[in-house]
Amino acid sequence: QVQLVESGGGLVQAGDSLRLSCAVSGRTFSSDTMGWFRQAPGKEREFVGVISWSGGTTDYADSVKGRFTISKDNAKNMVYLQMNSLKPEDTAVYYCACDRSYRFHYVAREYDYWGQGTQVTVSS
Repeated sequence: QVQLVESGGGLVQAGDSLRLSCAVSGRTFSSDTMGWFRQAPGKEREFVGVISWSGGTTDYADSVKGRFTISKDNAKNMVYLQMNSLKPEDTAVYYCACDRSYRFHYVAREYDYWGQGTQVTVSS
């Protein structure tokens, strides 16, 4: 079992930055990949980005590429999502997720464990 707890959400203005954190606990493996997803009201949960266990490889949705950066600190069991140049359309609940496979997956159903989410609201 893996437990994930997100934090760092809040209300910001367009153009601002925000850093989300995901605390990881439980039994993790070096094959795990960590992803960030988001879900806006009335919409499906969508992929934001993913990072390998080592942190050496990342991938992002086109909508956030160049603005968002995922990083991780394995010594602290933390995963981060740095969000810059935020836009109103980034408003959503953001979720951290763990995928037991070493592969990168881009759909929510492929992930095995989820956090409770943290709300990010970007005002115009």
